Amino acid sequence: MALHFERSEFASRLARVTEQMREEKLDALLIFAQESMYWLTGYDTFGYCFFQTLVVKADGTMALITRSADLRQAKHTSILEDVHVWVDRVNADPTVDLKNLLVEMDLLGARIGIEYDTHGMTGRVARLLDAQLSSFGQISDASYLVSRLRLIKSAAEVAYVERAAALADDALDQAIRLTKAGADEADILAAMQGAVFSGGGDYPANEYIIGSGADALLCRYKAGRRKLDANDQLTIEWAGTYAHYHVAMMRTIVVGEPTHRHRELFSACLENLQAIETVLTPGHTFGDVFDMHAKIMDERGLARHRLNACGYSLGARFSPSWMEHQMFHVGNPQPIEPNMSLFVHMIIADSDSGTAMTLGQTYLTTSGAPRALSRHGLDFLGA
Repeated sequence: MALHFERSEFASRLARVTEQMREEKLDALLIFAQESMYWLTGYDTFGYCFFQTLVVKADGTMALITRSADLRQAKHTSILEDVHVWVDRVNADPTVDLKNLLVEMDLLGARIGIEYDTHGMTGRVARLLDAQLSSFGQISDASYLVSRLRLIKSAAEVAYVERAAALADDALDQAIRLTKAGADEADILAAMQGAVFSGGGDYPANEYIIGSGADALLCRYKAGRRKLDANDQLTIEWAGTYAHYHVAMMRTIVVGEPTHRHRELFSACLENLQAIETVLTPGHTFGDVFDMHAKIMDERGLARHRLNACGYSLGARFSPSWMEHQMFHVGNPQPIEPNMSLFVHMIIADSDSGTAMTLGQTYLTTSGAPRALSRHGLDFLGA
């Protein structure tokens, strides 16, 4: 059995989930998010691109309904014992199979929470599910019940986060080594991802971002590679990933002689990140972090060049994104608590001058000041 945690850890997580269910007066929870299934049972698959659901009752009973391709996957990677298979067929509606399972679990007329806000729940599935269950019981949106619990990392999770951080640092070492005039983005990207794999890590939940020249101003992955000029800029965002736990970092490396604008924007990023460290503490909220970011950027006249968010929570995630629900944006009331792994990024894209600058790293929160998880400093990177 390929479990990454002790059974006692899973038992503790299930107890927290059922306690929260009772507080929210739910008799059952239908889990569609793969990260929720992984966190609660160890179940590890990319089969959530098809219909599957983990049913959790308030008494702790669990049952999974999935496809035949994932039957052995569930048995091998998780603590689940009750696994049901819906059959692939023309015009299949697996929500009917799910409803029949709910009947077997004595949930007719029950209060049922559903994880709607996840990539494991398509619009078509949501419509079919609502049609089946609207008269079956009392259904409600419970998208964030497990997500909120996953914010606080256990000691076992922190160990995986720290290992992921070491792999992220190894990837940056490779980027620094290879970035120079004439270097190919493809070689840099291959070396960074290779460092994670060589260190025993995993695929990330989304693609690394890499772009140079004008593409350095982008903050999404795009297809296509180029070689670096004698004077250039390279923006990279990546994550070390271990047992699906992510630690993200972001940097812009300047090739050749940095412009005055590069230096100016780096100074703004550094000042901002250091200021945010003072509010990345218990007693503040995610919204407070963004407010600090916006204040400093706007005071420097960079309102047009910044983003409307400056980071997010990280944890064990699956494609298509390593981002958690909880983000640093205006008005987010989520309190900052100890043992959260939080990625803070400064991204400035000055389209007027064609200048890019980024600076980002992941922190582990404590009862006091946050702890940066990278062994790399926040120095200006030039090549």
